[in-house]
Amino acid sequence: MDNDNTKRTLIAIGLSTLILLGWTYFFSPQPQPAQAPAEQAATMQNSPATASVPAEPKEAPAFVPVDGQDVVVETPLFKAVLNSAGGILTDFELKNYTTSIEPGAPQVNLVSSAAMDKGLLGILWNGQGSWRSGQWAAPEQTRVTVSEGDETNVTFSGVFGGLAIVRTLTFKADSYLIKEDIALTNTSTTPISGRLGFTLASKPLTHPDDRYNMTRVSWLDAEGTDNENDREDLGAGVSRLDGVGWGAIQSNYFVLAVAPEAGNLAMHAKYAGDLFRIQMDKENIDLAQGTQVNVGNNYYLGPISENFLAGTPNGLESIVTYGFFDVLAKPLLQLLNFLYGMVGNWGVAIILLTVIIKIVFWPLSNKSYKSMNKMKKIQPLMAKVREQYKDDRQKMNEEMMRLYKTYKVNPAGGCLPMMMQIPVFFGLYQALLGAIELRHASFIAHVPFTDIVWLADLSAKDPFYVTPLIMGASMFLQQKMTPSPGDPTQAKVMLFMPVIFTFLFLNFPSGLVVYWMVNNVLSIAQQWMLTRDA
Repeated sequence: MDNDNTKRTLIAIGLSTLILLGWTYFFSPQPQPAQAPAEQAATMQNSPATASVPAEPKEAPAFVPVDGQDVVVETPLFKAVLNSAGGILTDFELKNYTTSIEPGAPQVNLVSSAAMDKGLLGILWNGQGSWRSGQWAAPEQTRVTVSEGDETNVTFSGVFGGLAIVRTLTFKADSYLIKEDIALTNTSTTPISGRLGFTLASKPLTHPDDRYNMTRVSWLDAEGTDNENDREDLGAGVSRLDGVGWGAIQSNYFVLAVAPEAGNLAMHAKYAGDLFRIQMDKENIDLAQGTQVNVGNNYYLGPISENFLAGTPNGLESIVTYGFFDVLAKPLLQLLNFLYGMVGNWGVAIILLTVIIKIVFWPLSNKSYKSMNKMKKIQPLMAKVREQYKDDRQKMNEEMMRLYKTYKVNPAGGCLPMMMQIPVFFGLYQALLGAIELRHASFIAHVPFTDIVWLADLSAKDPFYVTPLIMGASMFLQQKMTPSPGDPTQAKVMLFMPVIFTFLFLNFPSGLVVYWMVNNVLSIAQQWMLTRDA
């Protein structure tokens, strides 16, 4: 029995040796002809020092292409599924966010089946998808768990034409940022030049009729942060070539962004087939024969949250923007977060923030209301002047100015203090409209003493329109307490303002309506106090 085992062992060793020698003879790569010193110097001179570095001579393992396999990466924040054939993303579930407030609602998934076909997180060489035409090796591991406080690398290796590609993705437990290092090696016998592309694709992240939360393409370039949501313009294509830092597909709450290392970047975006698509190109990559270049890249897939985006590379933190009033919106949102930390209810926090803002502007509001009350007292005299000089506009204006001077009334006195408050109002409006903190945040979850869902999501409209109707009524009452404008046409326009605003607010996120409603109620109380004391 022992002799048989010995014979089998010797035969196995002999066969293995023959196979190894045969493989080496027939399939091993032929040695490249050595370059003369002058040729080497010319090659180094013509290739950018930062872009192409001669590869260290080392024995590379045999490359064996296989069909794509799922690689699951799970962190405390998300679960990602990538396909080893190119490292494209096929699933990305956010563990802390659900699609609705319904019990058992699925988690938000930033990858759709339609987007998978476009190679989400795929890389391109000169416009060709490496996940389609390349050959890729089996993954080293098919399931990776990133524990709290840790980080893990996942590597994909492939061959695409004359390029050997090694993609290393780094996942951190406490971050939605995915860092990438791509090693490109020229395995051909001639120099290679081209551009390396990074792709993103997504179905609309919001309902097409949602005017306050539109899916859009955004970017950072030499002119700053900008975006485009018009689907016709995106259908024709949008490109940015100067000073590009990142490109993204986003809603108010979630974003898919790509930010390659700085230098020679171009962004191209398009909307077609109900898909938003972005391609970021790193231009002018030159590889001499047998050399290697490393290109860095970053992806961010997750919530638009200042906490997670702070300190991210390539200016990715500028994704958190609230438009023209950004400088006011951000500190107001920080104060709102502070108040929520104290009371534990976002609706109550909004009410407290509105009260604080009203207190800060109390002196200005008082000045405005006092000026309006003075105007109210001289309304009969103003009416007489208009009637007396209705056919002489110049004389009417002269008499009006004399009237204001006699009674020491500034016709703009009621408007200027209010105008100073408008930027703050709009800043808070923008903050509440885009704050992911309010998404699925509850104020009064049910109608009192019932199981009927009411203000259970401050980012959604009031299902029963109670708050916008109260807001409209408060606006009407506030207008009745304010002296009517002297111009009859202007007075008629103002009469319709509460109706117009009520219709506008019917579909507003309820958090915004609560803010505006409370502000109106406080303004009525302040105006009533001043009127009573007058």
